[in-house]
Amino acid sequence: MKRKHSIWLSLAAMPLLIAACDKDNDNMQQISAASITIENVLDSRPLVESGTFKNNGASPLIMPGESVSFQFSAAKGQALTFATMYGWSNDLFFAPTNPGIKLYQDNGTPIEGDVSSQIRLWDNGTRVNQMPGASVSHPGTASAAQNVTEVNGTDAQGNSYASASSLMKVNLHYEGNSTFILTITNTSGATSNSTPFSPGVWAISYIAGGTLLNPNPLYEAGKPAANGLTNIAEMGDNSILGTYLTGQTGTFTPLSPVLVVVYTGSENPIYKTGQKDQGKGLKELAQKGDASNLATYLKTVPGVRDVYVLAAQNTTVLLPKISSQMGGSVSQSLNVTQGDRIAIATMYGFSNDWFFASKDNGTDAMQKGDISSSIGLFDNGTAINQFPGAGITQFNLSGTPLEESKTIEAVPNPNMFTTLPAIPQIIKVTLH
Repeated sequence: MKRKHSIWLSLAAMPLLIAACDKDNDNMQQISAASITIENVLDSRPLVESGTFKNNGASPLIMPGESVSFQFSAAKGQALTFATMYGWSNDLFFAPTNPGIKLYQDNGTPIEGDVSSQIRLWDNGTRVNQMPGASVSHPGTASAAQNVTEVNGTDAQGNSYASASSLMKVNLHYEGNSTFILTITNTSGATSNSTPFSPGVWAISYIAGGTLLNPNPLYEAGKPAANGLTNIAEMGDNSILGTYLTGQTGTFTPLSPVLVVVYTGSENPIYKTGQKDQGKGLKELAQKGDASNLATYLKTVPGVRDVYVLAAQNTTVLLPKISSQMGGSVSQSLNVTQGDRIAIATMYGFSNDWFFASKDNGTDAMQKGDISSSIGLFDNGTAINQFPGAGITQFNLSGTPLEESKTIEAVPNPNMFTTLPAIPQIIKVTLH
């Protein structure tokens, strides 16, 4: 049977499995009825990566004949956008058309080489344009237009410009493992529009369910500039927009349907750090968010009393907070007895094989209140890691994981890719 990729945030939901098995507990005294609630409390951000760039020489300006490069990660469907001032103008800037430079072909092959044709020259709409050149006055006379518009050969005052692709060469190089290097070269010296480029900014939006969370991170054509873009377009100052983008950049991830196990004994039945995946279904949970195989296996393990897989209504996955919308949550009633323990596991959705799980031997089932501090984030060791939320082989971004064989270990924070919020700021677990 042909396997179909699972894009969690679409409405193609994974079936909800709520299976409980009671084993040989006729002689066990029931102490109480309890319940567990798991919430995605992440205060999410729409941008997976962003940054600033400038010339590293004596001047931060990128003069004719000079280049600047920066590195980033991206998954299929994501796009890179940037902005830099046409230096010898009143308020013009270079940027790709939204949502940005396409990075992969439709079949998932990384795009490399000259992508200059995707760049345009834009009028910020805040200053009256003058004849472009070194003698232009800054900031110039305020404009009544106030909207960002494309400069296509001539501006509103009739001044002429060469095409953006002749003034600026933009080259993509694929480093492997979802990592690219973009190089911007100032080629304006060979034209009648010789100009420096200012320090700039760049950004990449998360994609979820095939939709970019922010397809217009820097500007929108036909609308006024915002968030500090005017400072770049008029003065070449990237600090304000760079600070704004930093605030929009961070963590976004759904949590998969949550595996909950009630058991007795001295060992967590779900996993053990320092050991390789045992092939009992944890790999499928960690890579794809599918807990069904692991749930089936756990029902056969001595000491396991109840097994549940809890999925959110409508979306199946637990979405994070988005703007004013609260994150997703699931709850389950439990029958627990003295000596029972509880452990959970759920995939860090936008990863290759990371999963949240109860640390050590789980939690005493008699405990009440917030037990989020008992949850850890672990690397299953079965798939090569990529930048979380920007990996071409991440299953929930339409990829096929690249297999590896390492032991299960805690994910460090910060890690080689990013700094994550504290775990209780991502997942909250409460026993009632």
